[in-house]
Amino acid sequence: MITLLGWAGAAMAAPAHSVVMVTSDVGFVIESEVEIAADADAVYALLLTPGRWWNDAHSYSGDSANMTIDAHAGGCFCETIPAKAGAAGSVEHGRVIYVVPGRQLRLSGALGPLQTDAAIGTLDLVLTPAGKGMTVRMTYVAGGYLRTRPAQIAPMVDQVLGEQLQGLKRVAETPLS
Repeated sequence: MITLLGWAGAAMAAPAHSVVMVTSDVGFVIESEVEIAADADAVYALLLTPGRWWNDAHSYSGDSANMTIDAHAGGCFCETIPAKAGAAGSVEHGRVIYVVPGRQLRLSGALGPLQTDAAIGTLDLVLTPAGKGMTVRMTYVAGGYLRTRPAQIAPMVDQVLGEQLQGLKRVAETPLS
């Protein structure tokens, strides 16, 4: 299960081009950017399969293969939580609110430890051509009633989401064997 401590441990791995843009008493804005040596269709298709690039440590089930994104307005960024016996559980990480295939995906949801607070967040992923590949810019704006001060939790959220973006890059640039 994702905890604040789990998110804090991720602060050790610093992704490239990642920054907390703004913090206030009611929220924060973070932005990460990465260049990926792959075409837009390949990067976008991979983006929709988080089980291939999301870090298992930042999932509720411990296995990111249980995560899916249904890429249409109202679709779910969800995770199945297998049960040893009985019915499986599930968690909604976010709701898809905007899709332009190959160019942009926007989700609404309080991620990780923010989910237990009266918070909301908007995760925006924008793909733009760059050199021989793509730049993927991830912006996350979160706010509401946060029990942990935004200035304290924002760097941890920034590091965790930056780590996921680096995972996307790593998988997109790894040749299929």
